[in-house]
Amino acid sequence: MQPYKPFRVKNEASEDWVTNLDLTALQKYGSGHAPINVLVLYGSLRERSFSRLLAFEFARILDRLGADVRVFDPTGLPIKDGVSENHPKVQELRELSKWSHAHLWVSPEQHGNITAVFKNQIDWIPLALGSVRPTQGRTLAIAQVCGGSQSFNAVNTLRILGRWMRMFTIANQSSVPKAWTEFDAHDRMKQSDYRQRVVDVAEELFKFTILLRPQMEFLTDRHSEREEKLKNGRLLSQAEKLQ
Repeated sequence: MQPYKPFRVKNEASEDWVTNLDLTALQKYGSGHAPINVLVLYGSLRERSFSRLLAFEFARILDRLGADVRVFDPTGLPIKDGVSENHPKVQELRELSKWSHAHLWVSPEQHGNITAVFKNQIDWIPLALGSVRPTQGRTLAIAQVCGGSQSFNAVNTLRILGRWMRMFTIANQSSVPKAWTEFDAHDRMKQSDYRQRVVDVAEELFKFTILLRPQMEFLTDRHSEREEKLKNGRLLSQAEKLQ
């Protein structure tokens, strides 16, 4: 199995629904551009995690479109504190975010909101790493899985987080109710309107990332940061600002 690509199906069969999608027009459009880098995050450590299963379906679609997709496994990531900055999983997550052009976030809804597992990942990605902004200007797609009836509490929170992380969150989103009924015995998503929406969201993320990536520097150029660079010669880290 390739690192960060556990979603790839071994010996892809013709009956695989992602393989059978008609993505020709978008694949052709994408082939005229350098591959986009997409980081996928999910929010559960359960052995059969439906947020992970949904994240894998998103990843397969984006992979077919020609994106370089990497899924981060949150297992072993320490709880956010003030002493674990150099933990290998923390460094791994931050490097993946710096590498990315786009993120795709999938969280379960638990007690009306996102899970601690998901929020912990976001908490470990700071707005600034020295002079690097690891999320600023990235595009973002959001999705949630529900144990019961359809809800939008988690995606609403994810949208707030995306804005806070200075990301361009696409308008479309996915919410899958009773997720345990939407996946078959092989952990693949069954045919439904919810699955159709998953394809729509993946395509929209792909399109917006291709369109916005060349303009990222222009779109994220801030007056305050220009002033900071003029004064200090570079952007300061948060720690330096607090000194």
